[in-house]
Amino acid sequence: MTTYSVLVVDDEPDIRQVVSDILEDEGYEVTVAADAAEARTRYADHTPDLVLLDIWMPDTDGIALLREWREEQTRTHPPVIMISGHGTVETAVEAIRIGAYDFLEKPLSTAKLLITVERALETVALQAENLTLKTRLSPAAGFVGHSEVLEDLRNLINRIATTDQSVMIRGEAGCGKGVAARSMHQAGGSASGPFIEVNLGALSPESIALELFGAEKEGDIIRGQLEQAGGGTLVLDEVGDLDMDTQAKLLGALEAGRFFRVGGSTPLEPKFRIVTTSNQDLEQKLADKRFREDLFYRLSAVTIQIPPLRAHREDIPDLIQHYVQLITDSQHLPFRRFSTSSVNYLRNRPWPGNVRELINFIHRVLLTTNSEVIEAEETREVMGQSAAPLDAVEEKNAWRDFGQPLRTAREQFERDYLEFHLLQTRGNISELARRAELERTHLYRKLKGLGLNPKDEKYRQ
Repeated sequence: MTTYSVLVVDDEPDIRQVVSDILEDEGYEVTVAADAAEARTRYADHTPDLVLLDIWMPDTDGIALLREWREEQTRTHPPVIMISGHGTVETAVEAIRIGAYDFLEKPLSTAKLLITVERALETVALQAENLTLKTRLSPAAGFVGHSEVLEDLRNLINRIATTDQSVMIRGEAGCGKGVAARSMHQAGGSASGPFIEVNLGALSPESIALELFGAEKEGDIIRGQLEQAGGGTLVLDEVGDLDMDTQAKLLGALEAGRFFRVGGSTPLEPKFRIVTTSNQDLEQKLADKRFREDLFYRLSAVTIQIPPLRAHREDIPDLIQHYVQLITDSQHLPFRRFSTSSVNYLRNRPWPGNVRELINFIHRVLLTTNSEVIEAEETREVMGQSAAPLDAVEEKNAWRDFGQPLRTAREQFERDYLEFHLLQTRGNISELARRAELERTHLYRKLKGLGLNPKDEKYRQ
């Protein structure tokens, strides 16, 4: 059983003692502090799992101390429960707004104190479990599958990881650019350092500079992501979303090897590897003067192109098996599996959203169906209208992807060709053999090898 640590901060000795005794009787490890100065020291020496913080203290009040801790971005913050004998609604609202988990009034009720502490710690545990699940579903360990396409990609990442070159990772949304960035970090010399990801598309132009470079104001310091990435890897997701002013500042920092926080005067020189990702047409942005050419070439010293899922369909069975196991284990679902016909159906879908779309679909199927073996009919029902039609996506993208090996391109063309004629002939093998000019036995082997079932209902509609 986990033993949780609690820091009790209160200027009244009797309250510190009583609260300490109550929590220790329940198995908690308790540390006490009489004022804000002592609390800072205790907090810095060992971050507790939870803090009970009095609002009214002689040196610094609890609200100010809570705000100070929440503005510190170098650690994970434990839940803080505010306590006060002179609290008001306004004070409680302000504490919650800053980030307090809850607010308790003195005199403290033992039952309410224990319930609130227990719930706060349960919330933290749940958040940690969700973070673990999210990390596992990324997947951080690397790409799932054994295709030649992925083997080539793994080898390329491992070769590049040993260098200190800046890397630009490109590819469609959902194809695994983030997985490639984390794999490179783990395989490189900075694996023990921080891995900092910045989703530029989620930030407003006004906040990007503060997020990247940090800020100083009246002695208060906010460390930016460049500073926090020191000794590790900084990933700028969707670098094409940077505005021109921030592009200039980033270029200056990379060229000089140093930068200043916004409002600061002290130069900072953290060493980190920079990795950028993009699914945009950056060449068009260069032509339109919306992205700096000098920054583009500095960021793309090495470029990695992540193939879309349609370029390695043979990995779809492995992906299905992998994520079914992860999702059922992590969410305590009963054992499930997709039938061969269901896997073949999914293998032949276009997946314009790539691996991310496939993972989301698997998750949805596991939550909305009940049978132990998930058949193709159930899979099609859940799919509904969510997937793009084959003739709209396959013809446009699949066999025209010239960046893949010839063997893979040939396999995709054959699949698209035979699927087209299966639809045209409504699954009639004799007519398909005549059109393809193939002997029926050879045609059956070809269809089976490509995961196509001529008896599938979709060809007979």
